[in-house]
Amino acid sequence: MSLGNNLFNARKAKGLSQEMTAEKLGVSRQTISKWETDETLPDIQQSKKLAVLYGLTLDELIEFDIDVKEIQEVIERTSDEVSDKIDWTKAWSKKYPILGQYQNEVEISYYASELCRLICDLEKKYGYDDLNAFLVLKDILAAVWKNKKKRTNGDNS
Repeated sequence: MSLGNNLFNARKAKGLSQEMTAEKLGVSRQTISKWETDETLPDIQQSKKLAVLYGLTLDELIEFDIDVKEIQEVIERTSDEVSDKIDWTKAWSKKYPILGQYQNEVEISYYASELCRLICDLEKKYGYDDLNAFLVLKDILAAVWKNKKKRTNGDNS
């Protein structure tokens, strides 16, 4: 996706018109249009102003993905009470059928005890509570998965 598309999507996500955006930045509506169609690029100062106006960092503005942003906002708005009511395994098994099948194939108690041991280790070594230790372990697993995918796809960068 181009920077122009990112600017357009970020502006729309904030519910702003080109005219409103131009007025707030002190530029013409045509300037906003040119940025959004990749005819010209905003300078760094204007880019910083756009990021602030749209509630994004410069990095987020450059890589803005409306779908990812919407998902992040839904996650932020979802309370723990609502989240606890969701059967995440069932929800994700529609996309990843293995999640609905593995319980009959895998020795869950073995892996559960190993994961509990790792969570307890994080709690003892770093003073994390249960939830934070779990989240750290989840993040480490995600990083391992990402690196494994890179190696599998031959990406050595």
